[in-house]
Amino acid sequence: MQIDLDRDVFLRTLVRELATSLESVIGLEEASGYISLVGRAVGTQIDEMYLKALGSSGLSRKQVAEALVDLKRRIKGDFYIIEQDDTKIVLGNRACPFAEKVLGRESMCMMTSNVFGTIAARNLGYANVELQETIARGDAGCRVVVHLVPPADPASGREYFADVELPAPGPVTDSATT
Repeated sequence: MQIDLDRDVFLRTLVRELATSLESVIGLEEASGYISLVGRAVGTQIDEMYLKALGSSGLSRKQVAEALVDLKRRIKGDFYIIEQDDTKIVLGNRACPFAEKVLGRESMCMMTSNVFGTIAARNLGYANVELQETIARGDAGCRVVVHLVPPADPASGREYFADVELPAPGPVTDSATT
């Protein structure tokens, strides 16, 4: 029997239906927030993979850009670097890893935003990911700008910050008794 069903199709369908359920129950903005949590965790894990593979404790801007393109290629996206400098990395995309399952499900783009933002911020200190064009919205391709410094209008994208380690608390003292 000929059925177009394999693990990839099943998982893309699963993610689409989860996004659909979230968007219909709590709305696009809140669904995007939930998917962002997953994207951050996935971004952290992927970043660790690249750091380990390169034997490095951090990636340069060029390595971050290359990692973003490489990770999307590995999951059947078709991202490419349009331009990059010390303030931004601009990427284009001709094929979404979610394929047709992403159409009309903008919240699924939060996976890209959060994975890109997490990797860039963890290595470079800050990122603001702006999804200027997306296949999910019906554009022919995606245009993603990863700002490495705060843009003039930070509301145009989603901000990501490097994890900040807080110092261990010192001994507790009661100033009234000392």
